[in-house]
Amino acid sequence: MFIGELSKRTGVSTRGLRYYEEQGLLRPQRRASRYREFEESDVATVRRIRILLAAGLHTDLIREVLPCMADEGAILAPTCEEMAQDLKHERERLSRSIQELQAAHTMLDSIIHAGEPVTARADCNG
Repeated sequence: MFIGELSKRTGVSTRGLRYYEEQGLLRPQRRASRYREFEESDVATVRRIRILLAAGLHTDLIREVLPCMADEGAILAPTCEEMAQDLKHERERLSRSIQELQAAHTMLDSIIHAGEPVTARADCNG
């Protein structure tokens, strides 16, 4: 498939797909016409890339991790033992980020709820 079809199937812009290629995350074949030609498996690869980017991994680590990934249903499982330590560090970093976001969420809830009676009184007093 060509880059436009991969873009439609993954929701990633053609510009984004070219960036993934520049970073060594995708390796499409080139036709004599210089058009990129992607395999069906590239759809799953792009999905993996998006998940790993959303998790906050940088492209250098993603480039190392991708060959070690295998689909097991809807779960991505590492198949290379040497990546386990790096992935554990990333998971710990993510856990800290999640905790910080949850604390911010709780604080915002407190502020919003604390301000509700004040806002309601202000509306009544005109």
